[in-house]
Order: sequence, then C-alpha cells, then structure tokens
Amino acid sequence: MTTPALTLTVYGTPGPQGSKNRNAAGALYESSAAVKPWREAVKTAALDALHHDDGWAALTCPVLLEVRFALARPKHHYGTGRNAGRLKPSAPHFPSSKPDLDKLIRSTQDALKDAGVLADDSVVAHLFARKEFVLWGDALRTPGARIKVWRLSDLHKEPTP
Repeated sequence: MTTPALTLTVYGTPGPQGSKNRNAAGALYESSAAVKPWREAVKTAALDALHHDDGWAALTCPVLLEVRFALARPKHHYGTGRNAGRLKPSAPHFPSSKPDLDKLIRSTQDALKDAGVLADDSVVAHLFARKEFVLWGDALRTPGARIKVWRLSDLHKEPTP
C-alpha cells in the first residue's frame, strides 16, 4: 500500500457529535461536552502536521479515511484491593458502549474539514474505523486516535502499458 497523504496521532478524549439538546430558552447545544475539545485537538494536530507542507490544499479527490479511536477503560473493568490495576477476566476486549463510532467519525471528519485536510467530509469514499481500548494490542497508550488519509487515486492507479 502507498504512503498515506497524511498521518496524525491525536491525544485527548474522543468526543461524539450528533445528538443535540435544547435549553430552557429553546437554543440547541451539543449533548456531549467532549465534542468541542476533541474537535480542537484533531484540528490542532492536523494544522501542526500541515504547517510544514506549503503545497497542501484541502483534498477534493475521493479519499480513504482510517481512524482508530483509543478509549479509556471504565474503572469497573479493573479489580479492587490487591487486584487494583489488573483487568478482570470478564472485562471485554472491545468497547461496545457509548460513544457511538459513527458519532466519533462525524466529529473527527468535521475537524479535518475545519483544519483544511478535507474540502468537505463528502470526499470520504472509503472509511475504516474502529474503537479499541488503550494499551490493547498496538493501540495508543492514552486516549486519542490514529488517523490516516489516503488519496484513492494513489491507491488505484491504472497500470501503464
């Protein structure tokens, strides 16, 4: 596989975007307090990476987006007392509770658009995403995400005669 057009490691608690609530005055607001800091973390990481690429222009071509979210394990996955810090045998291998993967993708794609990585999130033609716990396999050691963006034109080049 070719080298990604952009590779980012973002640290922070991934925040979902999508659900909105109304306050007493009727104004809409994000139901997740984590979405704004997460979008800022993604945007900052992207801008830092692009700072050294003077020729970068927001991608308008079809892209493949790969995002691996690393989430903190809930405290109830660990033992107590002398077993504190040890995972319980019943602890699941993969996250299957909130936040929803599609809402995490939504906030991340919007941040990539705000940073000028993508012209619009509609350019994402292929998407690979997963949630995993920190320190599981080759996951990040702290909450965050690994993000890779490929131009599909680089992956699907026609053979030359």
